[in-house]
Amino acid sequence: MKVTKKEIQTNGKTISYSHFEVGSKIICFMFAGAGYKYDSPLFYYARMVMLQNNIDIVRVHYSYDLHTLKKSNEELAKIMIDDIDPVVADVLRNGQYNDTIFLGKSIGTLPIANGLMKRDEFSKAIMILFTPLLRSKSLFDSILHSQHQGLIVIGDKDLHYNPDQIDRLSDSNLKIEVVQHADHSLDIGEFDAANSIIVLSKLMERLQETIRLN
Repeated sequence: MKVTKKEIQTNGKTISYSHFEVGSKIICFMFAGAGYKYDSPLFYYARMVMLQNNIDIVRVHYSYDLHTLKKSNEELAKIMIDDIDPVVADVLRNGQYNDTIFLGKSIGTLPIANGLMKRDEFSKAIMILFTPLLRSKSLFDSILHSQHQGLIVIGDKDLHYNPDQIDRLSDSNLKIEVVQHADHSLDIGEFDAANSIIVLSKLMERLQETIRLN
């Protein structure tokens, strides 16, 4: 496996990314949450699942201060899209990839739903949304009207969980996994390690099933 770390200058700041290559024609772009980073369990094992399936990976290393994170979801989505776009363009520039997967967690779902999902060039991309910020109307509406294949995962103890919204999203092409008793980190309870690990294992199985659709 070849791992490349690269920096791109955009909008007066530096955005870095890590590119994991196994010689695939499929690329998975990963977008972390504000506090849920790439070494956290979901991303650690999602990376393992992708590599096990011979899928290349790009992790975009953005970070935002508290002032930026307090902006509206629509404003934050635009900032993130402006940061992510140059990375996506740089990776796809030479045409080595035939298929694309976008995987985001929490705020990392904002640029997917508010930007990438709406573009014709990614109409066939698989969208994987871990704990999407469904209280954002623009994000919810974008997912609701999307024709993409993919996966939504959210816990029923997540502040962004709304059973009526989930019911409406069930008509989309995205598979929905509601994790009982799980919070925004998809952990069970406050300290229930055993059941949290069981949930993580099941979610990796669902991820495996989802990328096989590609």
